[in-house]
Amino acid sequence: MSYAQPHPRFSVLSAASLSSGEHLSPAASSTRFSLPSAPSINTTLHTPKPGLRPNVYDRNLNKTKTAEVSASAFAFLFSEVVQYTQKRVTGISDLERRLNTLGYRVGTRALELITWRNESSSKNPKREIRFLPALMFIHTQVWKATFGKPADAIEKSVENADEYMIIDNDPSITRYVSVPKDMSQLSCSSFTAGIVEAVLDGLGFPARVTAHNTPQEQYPNRTTILIKLEKSVLEREDAFKP
Repeated sequence: MSYAQPHPRFSVLSAASLSSGEHLSPAASSTRFSLPSAPSINTTLHTPKPGLRPNVYDRNLNKTKTAEVSASAFAFLFSEVVQYTQKRVTGISDLERRLNTLGYRVGTRALELITWRNESSSKNPKREIRFLPALMFIHTQVWKATFGKPADAIEKSVENADEYMIIDNDPSITRYVSVPKDMSQLSCSSFTAGIVEAVLDGLGFPARVTAHNTPQEQYPNRTTILIKLEKSVLEREDAFKP
């Protein structure tokens, strides 16, 4: 009569084996129940087994600073994100809100990575405490690290003192996205707005960031990222004025 073998993680001794002197001998017992020794940290991190790709956490973050991602792969991934999200929303505003939330998660990680690289490569790293330098940081460094190029322009609202705009004439994330006519008000750049909002929050400039389609004849995909600062940011900026 055959019995089912015990799970490999749970070694069970039968009554017959308990009465056997062979299994109770120190040598046999130590061999049967010996635990594998913990691998050395140095061996695990620095000498990967032949044929295995190195762990992503072992890579030098500065060496991947100028690495490029396939545009087609990025476009495919983002289109899948939009389609996945679209099936779980009730309207355009809900879809934009969810894209904004996803972008916010990316922005927090992007800011952490860019800050770490700047601090490791600079002898005197500094943190921006004024809004305009922080906005230029987003316009140049964040945009270039995320999309491979700086944004095209920065504008200030002439009507509202708490509103600023970042202009991107040809956003890379919407370059291959076709929006149906019945959803013409949808701006997939809400994902980018979430990134900007996360970076501003991380730098200490809380704001509400939204994306708006502002097409022109020369730039049909032109997008405006509207930044509406909180009152506390304006009060702090006034305090810095001489």
